[in-house]
Amino acid sequence: MLPDYIVKASPNPVSNRAPWWTNTGPSYAGVHFWIAFYNMIAVGTITRGSLPLCLFAIFTAGLLSWALFYYAPAMMGMKTGFSLYVVGSSTFGTRGGYAMPGLLMGLLQVGWFAVGTYFATRFMLNAAGSSAGPNTLPFVLAGFAWGLTMAYIGVKGIGYVAKVATFLNFIPLIMLVYIFFRVAPGIPQHVPSEPNSFIAFTFMLQMIIGFFSTAGAAGADFGTNSRHAGDVRWGGFVGITLSIFVAAGLALVSVAGARVLYPSIQGFHYDEVVATAGGGLASAMFLLFTLASIPSACFCAFIASNSFSTMIPKVPRLSSTMTAAVIAIILAVTGVAENLVEFFTIVGASFGPICGAMAADYWLSGKKWAGPRKGINWAGYGAWAAGFLVGILPFLPVSEQVKTYGQPAVLYSFFTGFLVYTILAKAGLEPEVVELPERA
Repeated sequence: MLPDYIVKASPNPVSNRAPWWTNTGPSYAGVHFWIAFYNMIAVGTITRGSLPLCLFAIFTAGLLSWALFYYAPAMMGMKTGFSLYVVGSSTFGTRGGYAMPGLLMGLLQVGWFAVGTYFATRFMLNAAGSSAGPNTLPFVLAGFAWGLTMAYIGVKGIGYVAKVATFLNFIPLIMLVYIFFRVAPGIPQHVPSEPNSFIAFTFMLQMIIGFFSTAGAAGADFGTNSRHAGDVRWGGFVGITLSIFVAAGLALVSVAGARVLYPSIQGFHYDEVVATAGGGLASAMFLLFTLASIPSACFCAFIASNSFSTMIPKVPRLSSTMTAAVIAIILAVTGVAENLVEFFTIVGASFGPICGAMAADYWLSGKKWAGPRKGINWAGYGAWAAGFLVGILPFLPVSEQVKTYGQPAVLYSFFTGFLVYTILAKAGLEPEVVELPERA
């Protein structure tokens, strides 16, 4: 007996699909033009590495995100027309797929929703001239108003958001370019204060790939809208590699240039640069950054809603989503969601080995989806457990050498997941494949 989430699944027909520049490309670009992605990109990097080195690290991270984390899930989605939840039943089993990637994807979207709510609330208050921070009444009221509204739209009106998402992407791009030209004279004068090229390079990879890892697994869903392999490749390359390089690169060099031109800037956050270099337009820019984050907030709620309603169908979709949203809002208004680096680490450690195991499954099956495997696929779960341990190792109470040379942990966790899955699959730990219903 197959579970309902597989029995009731219907592949997206080729007739419903479209070119990459109408779906995959702009959707992924929207993720990377979200200020939550690049706000901390200069922290711990430009103090240790030259700008050319950091830019090279950004491009490398974008390339690895596309080639390793996105490509295999997206190809399986394109070839089958099935979403991540169905495709994942091969790597983790028909019963194992409930937890991974099913519920885990939904839970992590709650974290992303918390991050987005925190930034949107802060920027709304900044635009209104308020300096209220987490745990204050204005911050709590604004956070709940924003979060509950976005969650409701994510459940009920995501189609309307998708129609305007492409145009909203241009708002942060224009502001990134504007700030870049404002601080450009100071960029050539940047000198790292604590030179250490190795740490600068590896830490950059960790931040970017850790951020991207869940979006990589979601490539299966994007793949269902791709007509052919060309759409998968180009949509991913432009939407992932190039958009990462443009968004993170512009933010990074802008922080470096602004710190030279404006000695009053003590930190390394991009929003500090906007507040200072934006001049009289700063308040309006914060409001625009808030508007530009609407698609990301709604899509997080939508993906979480899909996860919970698919895996826990007895709970009404709206109820589960709004409950998750309240939890996320509490994390935001209390300031917990502000600590992005640790969150990226958890995300990378969780989804790095998932993507690695799915990539191994894809290649071992002859570059196709093998089909749902009966029960729990222990090869997949073993790969995830080993990769997760590797992913969090540098953040445990270990020696400084392990903390330094254990990065980028998210990349090592991917390769661990890939290797362990291959070994366990060859050892015969993959369950038998179950036939899909004739309709599917």
